[in-house]
Amino acid sequence: MAKTSKTSKTAKARAAAPALTHIGASGEAHMVDVSDKPATERVAVAEGRVVMKPATLDLILSGDAKKGDVLGTARIAGIMAAKRTSELIPLCHPLALSKVTIDITPDNKLPGCIVRATAKVSGPTGVEMEALTAVSVACLTIYDMIKAAERGVRIEGIHLLAKTGGKSGDYVADARSK
Repeated sequence: MAKTSKTSKTAKARAAAPALTHIGASGEAHMVDVSDKPATERVAVAEGRVVMKPATLDLILSGDAKKGDVLGTARIAGIMAAKRTSELIPLCHPLALSKVTIDITPDNKLPGCIVRATAKVSGPTGVEMEALTAVSVACLTIYDMIKAAERGVRIEGIHLLAKTGGKSGDYVADARSK
C-alpha cells in the first residue's frame, strides 16, 4: 500500500477547509473588500462570565467596592470598546454602530456575573467582533474594579451566542458552546 505524502494530505485538508477571508492567495493578511456588499441589518450577541468568590459578588452588589459602581463602569467600558473594535483588531472594518447594549446579570450559582453584549449595525459587514470585544472589555473592567478584593477572579466562556444578517446567514450557538 502506497503512503500518502505529507504535502498531499495538507493540500487535501486545505481544500476541505473553509476559506479564510482575511488571507490572500499567497498567504498574506489583508482587509476584506466589502465595497460591493449590500448594507443589511446585522446583529450579534456575545456572552462571557466573570467567576469570583461569593463575598466578592456581595461586595459588588452592595455597592461597596473601593473603585465605585462596578457594573455601571463595566457597562460603559463595554460600549466604548465596541465602538473602538477596529482600533484593537487589525483587520476589522470601522463600523457606524447603531446600537450596543451590555447586560450584566449577577449569578449566585457561579458565583459571579454573566456579561452579554448585543451589537447592531446596518452595513456591509457583521458585528460579531464588536459584540465579542464589548464582552471582553466589560469582563476585564469587572476584574479591574474588584481585583483589590480578590485576585483569583476568572474570566471564562467568552463566545458568540448568535448573529443575524449578511451573506453567511444566521448563526445560533449550540448548547455545547454555551
